[in-house]
Amino acid sequence: MPTAHPSGWAHADGALRGPHWLREPEDPNALVAHLWSRTAAKSDGVLGVGGVPLPELVREHGSPAYVLDEDDFRARARAFRDAFAGYEVFYAGKAFLCTTVARWLAEDGLSLDVCSGGELGVAERAGFPMERVGFHGNNKTPAELERAVALGVGRVIVDSFDEIERLADVASRLADARTSTTEGVGVMVRVTAGVEAHTHEYIATAHEDQKFGFSIASGDALDAVRRVHAAPGLRLLGLHSHIGSQIFDTSGFEVAARRVLALHARVRDEVGVEMPEMDLGGGFGIAYTTQDDPAEPEVLASGMSAIVAHECRALGIAEPRLSIEPGRAIVGPSMCTVYEVGTVKEVALDGGARRSYVSVDGGMSDNIRTALYDADYSATLASRASQAPASLTRVVGKHCEAGDIVVKDEFLPGDVRPGDLVAVPGTGAYCRSMASNYNHALRPPVIGVRDGKTFTVLRRETEADLLATDVGVTS
Repeated sequence: MPTAHPSGWAHADGALRGPHWLREPEDPNALVAHLWSRTAAKSDGVLGVGGVPLPELVREHGSPAYVLDEDDFRARARAFRDAFAGYEVFYAGKAFLCTTVARWLAEDGLSLDVCSGGELGVAERAGFPMERVGFHGNNKTPAELERAVALGVGRVIVDSFDEIERLADVASRLADARTSTTEGVGVMVRVTAGVEAHTHEYIATAHEDQKFGFSIASGDALDAVRRVHAAPGLRLLGLHSHIGSQIFDTSGFEVAARRVLALHARVRDEVGVEMPEMDLGGGFGIAYTTQDDPAEPEVLASGMSAIVAHECRALGIAEPRLSIEPGRAIVGPSMCTVYEVGTVKEVALDGGARRSYVSVDGGMSDNIRTALYDADYSATLASRASQAPASLTRVVGKHCEAGDIVVKDEFLPGDVRPGDLVAVPGTGAYCRSMASNYNHALRPPVIGVRDGKTFTVLRRETEADLLATDVGVTS
């Protein structure tokens, strides 16, 4: 069995040849369509999204820039809404959230999952219907809970005994501020089912040692349900389970659903309450590279509904109202990032091979996932056609870190040069939301595209923004 190299993946056997799944393309200019948003296409080698050629977008808005395809985003959101008809579909605010996206979601009938006061603030500013907001997180502050209760969020997902106590206190103090005082604050109890899913694999007992949720196996989950049910001002809605992310099929949900529904039945029998809802989580995957093969929403919905129906029949319980959280599957493919190449360096490898290091004007400050998670991405030359043969390339950023890598391995035309534009697909989820000012970099803008026009979703940061919090010099 292969093992990790102590100095990191870049030193492991085979790293200099690229991963096993990466194949040299016949035409390095060709776009691998399923990695990109629906409107992305090349014309004479120039990549356009939403009918906007990226060189034109960069001339107007600068680089680097995140490019958000409105038609693609809204089509994916509606596809999950329609495929999971009868469910409540929660968009993951942590993936990428702004007032524009919140308004799109509200208009298209989705609900919104937030996990901080800041994300809740975006929802409030956008006028998002609070009854369709779920508030997640493992350490919500009293101030955050007070704000959520005062605004009337539809559900709070509790994650600890401390939080149950805290929320009950807040609900009691703010009862008069809520419009539905007789019902109380809606509460879901997050449970740990002992299932960890990553793509096509799950390990049935490996997920207990983590910060999220109440363990079903230890009995903490049942105890949490009892406490919520007994607390004045709280209204027990059901159980919430989440087994992982970047999941491509429903196999891992079968074990989780069986365990969570067994607890659901036990609550009915031992606590005497039929909980009306259950959240199955989600975390459905997207295609970052040619090795990824995500399922369509209809396939996921059919599989998950069949699992729940089967388990409910076996347990003799009524099916609760279900909710899911598609995670990155909505916004992930709807955004790409465009960069300008600054330098190109050829590096000699073992055995006489060579690799191009293409340095761009962004990096780990706008996409930390490669460094943080060892994530794989793809890339394409976006500003022109090339007649040069494919060359094994590493797209790197401009930060003062050897690990500042955007795309570890990709075949790009061998004549990529300074001034070219390179675009990376699949950057909608967690890239802008995890962006930083490392090395005092300015966070790029998010530029929406639709019907051949651009519009600013989030503006580019300025040096004034960067220095606004620095109070060391007052004049």
